[in-house]
Amino acid sequence: QVQVVESGGGLVQPGGSLKLSCAASGSSSTSTAMGWYRQAPGKQRDMVATIIRSGSTNYADSVKGRFTISGDHAKKTVSLQVNSLNPDDTAVYYCWILINGRGYWGQGTQVTVSS
Repeated sequence: QVQVVESGGGLVQPGGSLKLSCAASGSSSTSTAMGWYRQAPGKQRDMVATIIRSGSTNYADSVKGRFTISGDHAKKTVSLQVNSLNPDDTAVYYCWILINGRGYWGQGTQVTVSS
């Protein structure tokens, strides 16, 4: 059974930085795509950043230039460096990993940006 676990969330002041990490276990297959999504209270879950096996990345317009996704598809690990945080970035951040055509979600990690 595949399990996806995130870490690295927390409380940070505006302008601060965090690094979110995620790892999948329970499968020997290589992932083909990985990503980060976020969900703020009362809002839908939105894509933040994705990375596919070729290394190509995609970012939401609101995070371009501030967030950087990186990952190792063989190890099924993905990280998100988040810089220049602002209160609008407050949300639960979810990791998503695609393995053999099936997507797996983590339980989420809370990021709160507040002074």
